Amino acid sequence: MGLEFDLSVKKKNTFDYDKVYDLAIIGGGPGGLSAALYAKRKGIDIVLVSGTIGGQVSDTSSVENYLGIESMSGEEMVKAFKKHVESYDVPMLDSIRVNSIEQGKEKILMLDNGKKLKSKTVIIGTGSLNRKLGVPGEDKYYGKGVTYCAICDGPLFTDMDVMVAGGGNSAVEAAIDLSKTASSVKLVQRSVLRADQVLIDRMESLDNVELYIGHQIKEVKGDNLVSAVVAKNKETGEDVTFETSALFVEIGYIPNTKFVEDLIELNDANEIVINDRNETSEKGIFAIGDATTVPYKQIIIAASEGAKAALSAVDYLNKN
Repeated sequence: MGLEFDLSVKKKNTFDYDKVYDLAIIGGGPGGLSAALYAKRKGIDIVLVSGTIGGQVSDTSSVENYLGIESMSGEEMVKAFKKHVESYDVPMLDSIRVNSIEQGKEKILMLDNGKKLKSKTVIIGTGSLNRKLGVPGEDKYYGKGVTYCAICDGPLFTDMDVMVAGGGNSAVEAAIDLSKTASSVKLVQRSVLRADQVLIDRMESLDNVELYIGHQIKEVKGDNLVSAVVAKNKETGEDVTFETSALFVEIGYIPNTKFVEDLIELNDANEIVINDRNETSEKGIFAIGDATTVPYKQIIIAASEGAKAALSAVDYLNKN
């Protein structure tokens, strides 16, 4: 028998550790919140568990590439997302993390507060962490010129001198993209370039991109905003100061997937392997957003993946 859907869904829903939920969503970023909205509107019984509601979006200074919103701070966007989901009385376990998942007839989520949560299906949307350089000034100037997303923040530095840290595909692609709007782009890499040769060739053909290979960044400087980056020339041993308005750190991501590494299939980058319906290698467990193999780590993509996974989970419940 299929589930009966109730589109009104305005009845108060409080959390209960003893019940078995239809769907448990792990992660309160755009993907998880979008999944909660779509699932709840389908009338199923859900719960959302998150260490932090909003995820990395909360720390984003300005979002200017989300359709329908010309400009909004990350904090304001999270408040709007959360308010929308809360209007459907979705129970949220905030500041609680999932340590592991036990697979069986029901999925049992082992929480870091010592309690257990039972659900018929699970959506994992735990996101990822940006790899950092780990140098002085990096955290201080985050959102003030230090950024980890050229696609997101590049237009904020139009006609300015900017810098990219990294030597892989993401760094070289960032330099190419930034060259279209920035006055100049300096790419700094401590060793050799690891990007595909076709990308390197394209970057090297650009007049406003300069390469500084064999330079290791030591410090980010500024007043209220980034104004310079200090790097050590590994050949001469001397420190070089580069004036710049922004530092784009493009050295990869660390997916938050360790808690399921022994349960579901991960790729070499520790991303959760999913298909076009957001299904993982384990039946009834779905995954979304930055923690998965889906390319392009963007807010709008995570939100759309959340909606798709919720609909896939409802289909799974109807058939099982």
